Amino acid sequence: MSRTFEEARSWAQLGTTLFVQAADLGADALDEPSTLPVWTRKHLVAHVAANADALGNLVHWAATGERTPMYASPEERAAGIERGAGMPAAELTAWLRGSAEELARSTAALDKEQWQSPVVTAQGRTVPATELPWMRAREVCVHAVDLGTGPSFADLPAGFLAALCDDVVAKRAKDGGPALVLEAAGTGAFWKLPGEGEPTVIVGDLHEITAYLTGRAHALTAPDGGPVPALARWL
Repeated sequence: MSRTFEEARSWAQLGTTLFVQAADLGADALDEPSTLPVWTRKHLVAHVAANADALGNLVHWAATGERTPMYASPEERAAGIERGAGMPAAELTAWLRGSAEELARSTAALDKEQWQSPVVTAQGRTVPATELPWMRAREVCVHAVDLGTGPSFADLPAGFLAALCDDVVAKRAKDGGPALVLEAAGTGAFWKLPGEGEPTVIVGDLHEITAYLTGRAHALTAPDGGPVPALARWL
């Protein structure tokens, strides 16, 4: 399924609101584990706050032509998350809100030509700045679920879930893995993953398929009622 620039912007806004609300917790709750391995909720909040700052660097690049990478290095990125995870809860959530507000302000200031400016992602891909809202939407929407404080994939727009499945399947098709056909019940949408042998056909709700593809908890089963094939890490 295709996604439009305006859809991505709306999903980024929705996801940011959802994440900020889901992270509005007391100090004790923020210190609890997230649903991701190793990371507490504070790690996750720091990651999303730092992501807004990093995407802001790309917005600056698009606006001025001055090369400003998302992060100086992977080590600098990891260190920033650890620093954030060590902040007092009030300071950390203030960073989360402030970075999100600044990113919204700076992106709103880009004109039509600046949105077409090429920038380089942390993975080294050169993309037009129009990809930035989608990059932010993925971060905030998926990680709002990862906080484990209430939001689930079922709370996210169907269009976003389908677009995320497109992205994940495109990446997994290059990485290898089990042959699969994934059918979103009642929608007509399906995805194919190449692999060895006859593909396993998995039918389920769109939000469950999205959770499975992204390596999150899900309720899908194989046609024989057993577990679905294991997938490698997504990111």
